[in-house]
Amino acid sequence: MSRITPLAALLIGVGILLGSPPRLDAQEGGDLQAQILYAFATEDVHRLGNLVQSLTIQVKSGGADSALRYHLAHAEYRLGLLEVQTRAHGAGEAFSDCIDQLKPILEQDVKSVEALTLEAACYEQLAGQRHLEAVLLRSRAADRLTSAYALAPRNPRVLYLKAMAELERSRRGSAQHTQAFKELELAAQLFEESSATRPDVPGWGHAEAYLALGMQLAAQGDQLGARNWIEKSLIVAPDYKAAQRQLQRLVGR
Repeated sequence: MSRITPLAALLIGVGILLGSPPRLDAQEGGDLQAQILYAFATEDVHRLGNLVQSLTIQVKSGGADSALRYHLAHAEYRLGLLEVQTRAHGAGEAFSDCIDQLKPILEQDVKSVEALTLEAACYEQLAGQRHLEAVLLRSRAADRLTSAYALAPRNPRVLYLKAMAELERSRRGSAQHTQAFKELELAAQLFEESSATRPDVPGWGHAEAYLALGMQLAAQGDQLGARNWIEKSLIVAPDYKAAQRQLQRLVGR
Protein backbone atom coordinates (compact mmCIF):
# COMPACT_ATOMS: atom_id res chain seq x y z
CA MET A 1 0.00 0.00 0.00
CA SER A 2 1.39 3.46 -0.90
CA ARG A 3 1.97 6.25 1.58
CA ILE A 4 2.01 10.05 1.38
CA THR A 5 5.09 11.11 -0.57
CA PRO A 6 7.35 13.95 0.58
CA LEU A 7 6.32 15.93 -2.52
CA ALA A 8 2.62 15.59 -1.68
CA ALA A 9 3.26 16.68 1.89
CA LEU A 10 5.21 19.69 0.59
CA LEU A 11 2.40 20.65 -1.80
CA ILE A 12 -0.14 20.47 1.03
CA GLY A 13 2.05 22.77 3.12
CA VAL A 14 2.52 25.22 0.26
CA GLY A 15 -1.25 25.39 -0.23
CA ILE A 16 -1.71 26.28 3.42
CA LEU A 17 1.01 28.95 3.35
CA LEU A 18 -0.41 30.56 0.22
CA GLY A 19 -3.87 30.64 1.71
CA SER A 20 -5.39 28.52 -1.06
CA PRO A 21 -8.16 26.07 -0.13
CA PRO A 22 -6.13 23.21 1.39
CA ARG A 23 -6.95 19.67 0.28
CA LEU A 24 -5.10 16.47 -0.35
CA ASP A 25 -4.05 15.68 -3.89
CA ALA A 26 -6.71 13.39 -5.38
CA GLN A 27 -4.35 10.46 -5.79
CA GLU A 28 -2.82 10.87 -2.34
CA GLY A 29 -6.28 11.09 -0.79
CA GLY A 30 -7.32 7.93 -2.59
CA ASP A 31 -4.17 6.14 -1.47
CA LEU A 32 -4.73 7.12 2.15
CA GLN A 33 -8.30 5.91 2.04
CA ALA A 34 -7.20 2.64 0.47
CA GLN A 35 -4.62 2.11 3.21
CA ILE A 36 -7.19 2.75 5.94
CA LEU A 37 -9.74 0.41 4.38
CA TYR A 38 -7.16 -2.32 3.72
CA ALA A 39 -5.90 -2.22 7.31
CA PHE A 40 -9.49 -2.43 8.56
CA ALA A 41 -10.47 -5.23 6.17
CA THR A 42 -7.45 -7.32 7.15
CA GLU A 43 -8.01 -6.47 10.83
CA ASP A 44 -4.45 -5.19 11.10
CA VAL A 45 -4.63 -3.10 14.28
CA HIS A 46 -0.89 -2.40 14.18
CA ARG A 47 -0.98 -1.05 10.63
CA LEU A 48 -4.05 1.07 11.37
CA GLY A 49 -2.48 2.38 14.57
CA ASN A 50 0.59 3.44 12.60
CA LEU A 51 -1.61 5.25 10.08
CA VAL A 52 -3.39 7.10 12.90
CA GLN A 53 -0.05 8.06 14.42
CA SER A 54 1.34 9.28 11.08
CA LEU A 55 -1.77 11.32 10.26
CA THR A 56 -1.87 12.78 13.77
CA ILE A 57 1.71 14.01 13.37
CA GLN A 58 0.81 15.66 10.06
CA VAL A 59 -2.24 17.36 11.55
CA LYS A 60 -0.26 18.64 14.53
CA SER A 61 2.54 19.87 12.26
CA GLY A 62 0.21 22.32 10.57
CA GLY A 63 -1.24 20.25 7.75
CA ALA A 64 -4.67 20.26 9.31
CA ASP A 65 -6.82 20.80 6.23
CA SER A 66 -10.32 19.34 6.13
CA ALA A 67 -9.35 16.42 3.91
CA LEU A 68 -6.50 15.35 6.17
CA ARG A 69 -8.64 15.70 9.30
CA TYR A 70 -11.36 13.62 7.68
CA HIS A 71 -8.90 10.84 6.83
CA LEU A 72 -7.59 10.89 10.40
CA ALA A 73 -11.14 10.77 11.79
CA HIS A 74 -11.95 7.86 9.48
CA ALA A 75 -8.79 6.02 10.56
CA GLU A 76 -9.70 6.59 14.23
CA TYR A 77 -13.20 5.25 13.57
CA ARG A 78 -11.80 2.12 11.94
CA LEU A 79 -9.28 1.61 14.72
CA GLY A 80 -12.06 1.89 17.27
CA LEU A 81 -14.15 -0.72 15.45
CA LEU A 82 -11.24 -3.17 15.46
CA GLU A 83 -10.55 -2.51 19.13
CA VAL A 84 -14.21 -3.18 19.96
CA GLN A 85 -13.91 -6.44 18.06
CA THR A 86 -10.77 -7.47 19.96
CA ARG A 87 -12.12 -6.06 23.24
CA ALA A 88 -9.16 -3.73 23.55
CA HIS A 89 -9.32 -0.77 25.93
CA GLY A 90 -8.65 2.01 23.43
CA ALA A 91 -11.90 1.93 21.47
CA GLY A 92 -13.58 4.76 23.38
CA GLU A 93 -10.57 7.01 22.96
CA ALA A 94 -10.44 6.29 19.22
CA PHE A 95 -14.11 7.18 18.71
CA SER A 96 -13.71 10.31 20.84
CA ASP A 97 -10.67 11.38 18.80
CA CYS A 98 -12.68 10.77 15.61
CA ILE A 99 -15.32 13.23 16.84
CA ASP A 100 -12.66 15.78 17.84
CA GLN A 101 -11.14 15.74 14.34
CA LEU A 102 -14.52 16.28 12.70
CA LYS A 103 -15.56 19.23 14.85
CA PRO A 104 -13.33 21.80 13.04
CA ILE A 105 -14.65 20.55 9.69
CA LEU A 106 -18.23 21.07 10.80
CA GLU A 107 -17.39 24.47 12.28
CA GLN A 108 -16.29 25.50 8.78
CA ASP A 109 -19.22 23.82 7.04
CA VAL A 110 -22.21 22.76 9.11
CA LYS A 111 -23.69 21.14 6.01
CA SER A 112 -20.80 18.75 5.35
CA VAL A 113 -22.80 15.56 4.80
CA GLU A 114 -19.78 13.26 4.97
CA ALA A 115 -18.47 14.81 8.19
CA LEU A 116 -21.94 14.65 9.77
CA THR A 117 -22.28 11.01 8.73
CA LEU A 118 -18.91 9.93 10.08
CA GLU A 119 -19.46 11.88 13.30
CA ALA A 120 -22.82 10.13 13.74
CA ALA A 121 -21.07 6.77 13.36
CA CYS A 122 -18.45 7.71 15.94
CA TYR A 123 -21.02 9.00 18.43
CA GLU A 124 -23.04 5.79 18.02
CA GLN A 125 -19.99 3.63 18.67
CA LEU A 126 -18.84 5.80 21.57
CA ALA A 127 -22.23 5.28 23.20
CA GLY A 128 -21.45 1.59 23.35
CA GLN A 129 -18.26 2.35 25.28
CA ARG A 130 -19.57 4.97 27.71
CA HIS A 131 -22.71 3.51 29.20
CA LEU A 132 -23.40 6.38 31.60
CA GLU A 133 -23.47 8.81 28.66
CA ALA A 134 -25.08 6.42 26.19
CA VAL A 135 -28.45 8.19 25.94
CA LEU A 136 -26.85 11.58 25.26
CA LEU A 137 -24.32 10.18 22.79
CA ARG A 138 -26.95 8.25 20.85
CA SER A 139 -29.06 11.39 20.73
CA ARG A 140 -26.14 13.26 19.19
CA ALA A 141 -25.60 10.43 16.71
CA ALA A 142 -29.27 10.56 15.71
CA ASP A 143 -29.17 14.35 15.34
CA ARG A 144 -26.13 14.22 13.02
CA LEU A 145 -27.61 11.42 10.95
CA THR A 146 -30.97 13.20 10.69
CA SER A 147 -29.20 16.33 9.46
CA ALA A 148 -27.15 14.37 6.95
CA TYR A 149 -30.25 12.56 5.68
CA ALA A 150 -32.13 15.85 5.24
CA LEU A 151 -29.22 17.18 3.17
CA ALA A 152 -28.56 14.04 1.13
CA PRO A 153 -31.30 11.39 1.37
CA ARG A 154 -29.67 9.27 -1.34
CA ASN A 155 -26.15 9.32 0.05
CA PRO A 156 -25.36 5.59 0.44
CA ARG A 157 -23.29 6.03 3.61
CA VAL A 158 -26.11 7.99 5.26
CA LEU A 159 -28.67 5.36 4.27
CA TYR A 160 -26.43 2.49 5.35
CA LEU A 161 -25.85 3.90 8.84
CA LYS A 162 -29.50 4.91 9.20
CA ALA A 163 -30.65 1.44 8.18
CA MET A 164 -28.22 -0.33 10.52
CA ALA A 165 -29.27 1.80 13.50
CA GLU A 166 -32.95 1.09 12.83
CA LEU A 167 -32.37 -2.63 12.24
CA GLU A 168 -30.55 -2.90 15.56
CA ARG A 169 -33.33 -1.14 17.48
CA SER A 170 -36.37 -2.72 15.84
CA ARG A 171 -38.00 -6.10 16.23
CA ARG A 172 -37.69 -8.49 13.30
CA GLY A 173 -40.99 -8.59 11.44
CA SER A 174 -42.06 -5.14 12.59
CA ALA A 175 -42.90 -2.34 10.13
CA GLN A 176 -39.83 -0.41 11.31
CA HIS A 177 -37.58 -3.40 10.70
CA THR A 178 -39.03 -3.95 7.23
CA GLN A 179 -38.51 -0.29 6.35
CA ALA A 180 -34.94 -0.39 7.63
CA PHE A 181 -34.25 -3.48 5.50
CA LYS A 182 -35.55 -1.61 2.43
CA GLU A 183 -33.23 1.28 3.25
CA LEU A 184 -30.30 -1.12 3.50
CA GLU A 185 -31.23 -2.57 0.09
CA LEU A 186 -31.36 0.95 -1.36
CA ALA A 187 -28.00 1.80 0.21
CA ALA A 188 -26.44 -1.28 -1.41
CA GLN A 189 -27.99 -0.35 -4.75
CA LEU A 190 -26.67 3.22 -4.51
CA PHE A 191 -23.23 1.94 -3.55
CA GLU A 192 -23.26 -0.20 -6.68
CA GLU A 193 -24.04 2.89 -8.74
CA SER A 194 -21.33 5.02 -7.09
CA SER A 195 -17.59 4.99 -7.58
CA ALA A 196 -15.34 3.94 -4.73
CA THR A 197 -12.44 5.97 -6.15
CA ARG A 198 -13.74 9.53 -6.69
CA PRO A 199 -11.23 11.98 -5.17
CA ASP A 200 -13.89 14.40 -3.92
CA VAL A 201 -16.12 11.85 -2.17
CA PRO A 202 -15.18 9.31 0.51
CA GLY A 203 -15.38 5.80 -0.89
CA TRP A 204 -15.99 3.72 2.22
CA GLY A 205 -19.03 1.66 3.07
CA HIS A 206 -19.48 -0.46 -0.05
CA ALA A 207 -18.11 -3.72 1.35
CA GLU A 208 -19.80 -3.28 4.73
CA ALA A 209 -23.21 -2.52 3.25
CA TYR A 210 -23.02 -5.55 0.94
CA LEU A 211 -21.97 -7.77 3.84
CA ALA A 212 -24.72 -6.38 6.08
CA LEU A 213 -27.34 -7.01 3.40
CA GLY A 214 -26.03 -10.53 2.90
CA MET A 215 -26.28 -11.25 6.60
CA GLN A 216 -29.82 -9.89 6.75
CA LEU A 217 -30.84 -12.10 3.83
CA ALA A 218 -29.20 -15.11 5.46
CA ALA A 219 -31.22 -14.44 8.62
CA GLN A 220 -34.35 -14.43 6.46
CA GLY A 221 -33.42 -17.81 4.97
CA ASP A 222 -32.44 -16.47 1.53
CA GLN A 223 -29.14 -18.31 1.21
CA LEU A 224 -28.67 -17.59 -2.49
CA GLY A 225 -29.27 -13.86 -2.05
CA ALA A 226 -27.02 -13.81 1.00
CA ARG A 227 -24.17 -15.48 -0.87
CA ASN A 228 -24.57 -13.09 -3.79
CA TRP A 229 -24.14 -9.99 -1.62
CA ILE A 230 -21.36 -11.42 0.54
CA GLU A 231 -19.45 -12.33 -2.62
CA LYS A 232 -19.99 -8.78 -3.88
CA SER A 233 -18.48 -7.56 -0.64
CA LEU A 234 -15.40 -9.68 -1.35
CA ILE A 235 -15.19 -8.41 -4.91
CA VAL A 236 -14.96 -4.88 -3.52
CA ALA A 237 -12.60 -5.90 -0.70
CA PRO A 238 -11.03 -9.34 -1.41
CA ASP A 239 -9.14 -9.31 1.91
CA TYR A 240 -12.20 -8.45 4.03
CA LYS A 241 -11.87 -11.02 6.81
CA ALA A 242 -15.36 -10.47 8.24
CA ALA A 243 -16.90 -11.23 4.84
CA GLN A 244 -14.64 -14.24 4.38
CA ARG A 245 -15.83 -15.65 7.71
CA GLN A 246 -19.49 -15.07 6.85
CA LEU A 247 -19.12 -16.72 3.46
CA GLN A 248 -17.42 -19.71 5.08
CA ARG A 249 -20.29 -20.05 7.56
CA LEU A 250 -22.81 -19.79 4.75
CA VAL A 251 -21.09 -22.41 2.61
CA GLY A 252 -20.66 -24.69 5.61
CA ARG A 253 -24.40 -24.80 6.34
